[in-house]
Amino acid sequence: MAGNTLSFSASNIEQSVNSILESGYLSRQEYLQLMNLFLSDFLVTDEQRSQMNRIFDELQRKRLQLTQ
Repeated sequence: MAGNTLSFSASNIEQSVNSILESGYLSRQEYLQLMNLFLSDFLVTDEQRSQMNRIFDELQRKRLQLTQ
């Protein structure tokens, strides 16, 4: 989301994921926040981890563009 960086937390994952998927853009800062949250097992439920996997899947398929 160029120019409109989200802040990821365990409480707003679904909303953030949907916003990124709709825009088609993910900033490097958002990516790092997402990875940090994804790797913190004790903060994230299985459902939230599944939501975050949607972002990683779309990045691999090149359907999301990584921005500065």
